[in-house]
Amino acid sequence: MFSRTESLDKPKMPFSLNSDVRFGAAYYAEYKSHVDLDYDFDLMVEAGFTVIRVGESVWSTWEPRNGEFDLDWLEPVLDAAAARGIGVILGTPTYAIPPWLQILHPEIAAELPDGSRVGWGARQEMDQSQPAYRYFAERIVRKVVKRYASHPAVIGFQVDNEPGNVVAHNASTFQGFLAWLRRKYGTVDRLNKEWGLVYWSHQISEWAELWRPAGNLQPQYDLDWRRYQSSLATDLIAWQAEVVREYARDDQFITTCMSYSRPQLADDEMVRSLDITAGNPYYRMQDALTAGEDFPREAEWWHSGVWALFEWADRAWSSKAGPFLVTETNAQSIGHSWQNEPPFPGQIKQAALALVARGARMIEYWHWNSLHFGAETYWGGVLPHSEVPGRIYREVAELGTTLKELGSRISGFQPDSDVVLLYSTDTKWAWEFAPPLSNSDGTPNTFSYLDIFDAHYRGLAETGVQVRVKQISEFLQTEPATLAHTHPVLIAPAVYVADTDVLTRLGEYAAAGGHLVIGVRTGYGDELARARRAVAPAYLSAAAGVHYDEFTNLREPLTVSSVDAAFVAEDEAAVIWWLEKLEVAGASVVAELQTTEFGATAALTTAAYGAGRVSYVAGVPNAALSRSIARWLVQDTASSQWQASSAVTVSTGRSVDHELVFVHNWSGHPSQVTTPFRVREVTTGSIYELGTQVPLEPRAALVFEVLAGPYGPTVPSH
Repeated sequence: MFSRTESLDKPKMPFSLNSDVRFGAAYYAEYKSHVDLDYDFDLMVEAGFTVIRVGESVWSTWEPRNGEFDLDWLEPVLDAAAARGIGVILGTPTYAIPPWLQILHPEIAAELPDGSRVGWGARQEMDQSQPAYRYFAERIVRKVVKRYASHPAVIGFQVDNEPGNVVAHNASTFQGFLAWLRRKYGTVDRLNKEWGLVYWSHQISEWAELWRPAGNLQPQYDLDWRRYQSSLATDLIAWQAEVVREYARDDQFITTCMSYSRPQLADDEMVRSLDITAGNPYYRMQDALTAGEDFPREAEWWHSGVWALFEWADRAWSSKAGPFLVTETNAQSIGHSWQNEPPFPGQIKQAALALVARGARMIEYWHWNSLHFGAETYWGGVLPHSEVPGRIYREVAELGTTLKELGSRISGFQPDSDVVLLYSTDTKWAWEFAPPLSNSDGTPNTFSYLDIFDAHYRGLAETGVQVRVKQISEFLQTEPATLAHTHPVLIAPAVYVADTDVLTRLGEYAAAGGHLVIGVRTGYGDELARARRAVAPAYLSAAAGVHYDEFTNLREPLTVSSVDAAFVAEDEAAVIWWLEKLEVAGASVVAELQTTEFGATAALTTAAYGAGRVSYVAGVPNAALSRSIARWLVQDTASSQWQASSAVTVSTGRSVDHELVFVHNWSGHPSQVTTPFRVREVTTGSIYELGTQVPLEPRAALVFEVLAGPYGPTVPSH
């Protein structure tokens, strides 16, 4: 057994953020009615596991009564892991508070906009900015981390879990918002001016007159309210990370696992205090992971479509502009008890390798065995309820073999990218409050930003274009000429909330030689979502050779046809949901719309600008139009080089010593690819010469290392 007094000079399990891909699952011995550590951990070893995650969900187990701590129960689990060379990520349990704390401090319950409190009985029901909550949270974090930081199995820490779940409207939270506004604006006069509070008689003469957000209809107020709320979640994680660092060893990392749907989350800000990004992709399986199938987004956290899986990974890379950990993902069915869609054979490996191909350094399932009680009884684990290994376990073990063979080849891996796609958290928030799109029943579509962003990403992914998603913050830190050189195409799909610097940088990127593609509403609002007093697109209309005054929602799609011979529109290509009536003033029309009484004609325009080019997409593209635009923007892709069919994706990248190619057949039918250079398949070691047709079984997922390619030999051939 490990002793708390054991020397830290003993061998540890080093963790490098650029090392082999870690592989495992969340393991909750405390949830099991019968614990057999040897049975579980021996099965993990057989499956190739190298990591587990523990401890984050059970504050009431760590501290069953106020000030009474039980810290030793986890030690046998960590000892079993250490004995088998399995690393452990230790979570702090601060997102699920114990009942005694609910009773002792009922005021920490988060309040809803109407003043009612969030009921106890779920998780994350509290306002995490409350001083009482912070006091008890810090106490348990220190107890747990101090107890186990020196354990040789612990390779890192996860602070909290999926932070930012509740936008709390407590009185103290609102007072914090007022203080935040004072720091930002200084005086009420400036606030009146910046928010436009002359409208509807909302000017205030002192801070105490500012109304609570529950009844607010002013967009500028709401955007700042969301920014303040995100600062609370960011501060919570930074604060916990600082506490944990007092105890953590130099070879241990600190992260948190993010769900990108959380309303308080500004991911690029949250990760600044952390060593690496970590997140939880959940996705529909079965036919939703079949190329060409169309499934609507049912919830923001639940992704549907092959392209959407890749999009999640590219978003995760964007958070910290680098590799990321997958702390939770599907093993079996995920969702409610009536949502049961276990993976088709092969989809476990497919999904995991897709995430690795776009930068994942860990694949960890939620969770080891299906739970026998609780709200997530039917969130299937690696083992079924019987805890007898079945098909899922066997497929997970097969994936473990592939990741083991991949080994150090992945060290320092950087996914390739053909284009940059800008992501705007501010626009997402602004459009959750006042969206431009409506649902079919006329209600506001609060997914407007995601729907437009998805519309552009999907076409790129489905034509084999590899995407680098960039946050606005990262974009502003990159010299335009450098970006134009590394990424000759940049798409701003819907950057509605944009300050002058962002729009100026977009123009400078094009002038420096890049191809800037502007999507709808970009630049229409300023940094506070105020409509600009400028010709749209603001700061970019002269460069684009177009401008517009009028825009309209669309109830029916408008067909798009080619004008320029270089642009080939698919038969079903159309603009959907939204259209801007472009006045062409110097640009060339690449694609035009069907005739309507509205009188809009241009669907896609382009104009030379400086050393580069600016193109404008006048509406939201459907999947067919999005693919057509993608082919026009990028003709030479990895998929085209490998002569891949539409059901096959080809993802590429470079590690320290290797070029790697990930090939997926996202269908239930055999397919094939043709090697554009000499390669070796990682798992089998089979070598394929240039021009070889490689058969792909249904749902195949293969990894190749390039032996000789356009850059010459990359590894010795043997």
